[in-house]
Amino acid sequence: MNLSPIAGMVLPALAVRAIAAPKEIPFGRGCNNFGLSEQQRELQNAARKFARAELPDLAREIERTDEPVPPDMLRQYGALGFLGVNLPERYGGMGLSHLDALLVLEEFAQISVAVAFPVFEALTGPVRTIEHFGSDALKAKILPEIIRGEKIVAVAMSEPEAGTALTDLTTSARQDGDDIVINGRKRWSSGAGHSEYYITYCRFDDIPGAKGIGAVLVEKKHTGVSFGKREELMGFRGIPSADIFLDDVRVPRGNMIIGAGGFGQLMSAFGLERCGNAAMGLGVAAAALEDALAYTQEREAFGKPIVDFQSVQIKLAEMAMKVDAARLLIWRAAANAKDGLPTAYESSLAKCFSNEIVREVTQMGVQVMGGYGYSKEYPMEQRLRDGFAWGIAGGTTDVQKTNITAAMIGRRFNQRT
Repeated sequence: MNLSPIAGMVLPALAVRAIAAPKEIPFGRGCNNFGLSEQQRELQNAARKFARAELPDLAREIERTDEPVPPDMLRQYGALGFLGVNLPERYGGMGLSHLDALLVLEEFAQISVAVAFPVFEALTGPVRTIEHFGSDALKAKILPEIIRGEKIVAVAMSEPEAGTALTDLTTSARQDGDDIVINGRKRWSSGAGHSEYYITYCRFDDIPGAKGIGAVLVEKKHTGVSFGKREELMGFRGIPSADIFLDDVRVPRGNMIIGAGGFGQLMSAFGLERCGNAAMGLGVAAAALEDALAYTQEREAFGKPIVDFQSVQIKLAEMAMKVDAARLLIWRAAANAKDGLPTAYESSLAKCFSNEIVREVTQMGVQVMGGYGYSKEYPMEQRLRDGFAWGIAGGTTDVQKTNITAAMIGRRFNQRT
């Protein structure tokens, strides 16, 4: 396995204030590196050097303008290999493990979720659905474009009346000769209007329940595709979200990813997406800890650094405990998956724990930094806003807990009355 071009980067060390961008915590890195190979540490270090040298200013600009990662930077991600870490080499990827991908993703997420989002989508998100279930022709067309940073794939699942209860979706698909005709409305699609491709969950031929659900790749350029008003969210600036309207959209039959009856298979791919979601939250929490550590050693009160006060020490220790525990759960789920998909139990456990601790850690970060933590001049308040979303996106924390219990007792629960 070849790490170039990532490992071949030669970048100067970045000297910045910890509040502007997170810095390395030697003891935190050391205690978590027991399971990493030398190659994985090189990959992690390369991702860290790039992210911290190139992305902090962009992250602040995205937060100000609410615009996504620009195309030239996306292509730079691709040229350096960050969008193909665990994708097959035959399509231009690196063919490495899911754990390798999550190491890279965390480093980007420590800068901001917006600059990390294209990495998340490529390595753990909807691109993986194409890679697992798409035809050879579809994979050969789409994956190289994603890996090079030329196109973006989003997922269109939720609807106005179908969110957690996804099997209630009404977006319809019917085959008409060599085409599939799609009608419906999608909501809460991250990347809507910005992405070129949409993995669209549909109900085929009015077949009721889960048995009628499959997925089709819809392209932004297709006639009948339009977008609603962009959502104004609490956080996630730079990650567009909007309704998608599908009015007699005709796509070629070759864009079928999986047909009716494939709902269970589609859901199985979410084991890796849950780990990606967890890694995004982890990156935010780890950055909050690093900012808090730096601030409490610089800020003085009553003639000494505030880190000398026991109440501050306790908060920092609690933040570190939560961050390290989340990282270990994520790494376990990825490592145990090997070349396959993480289990529902381990991925749900990792996602739910990370979703909860990122809220707690960023809240404590704001508290220890006081007014500076609450000020928009510094990124801590942004981390708090961005961190909260992960326990909603990709399945709420409550849904993850039902997944965990279902896995422990060996059966699914019917939530319907």
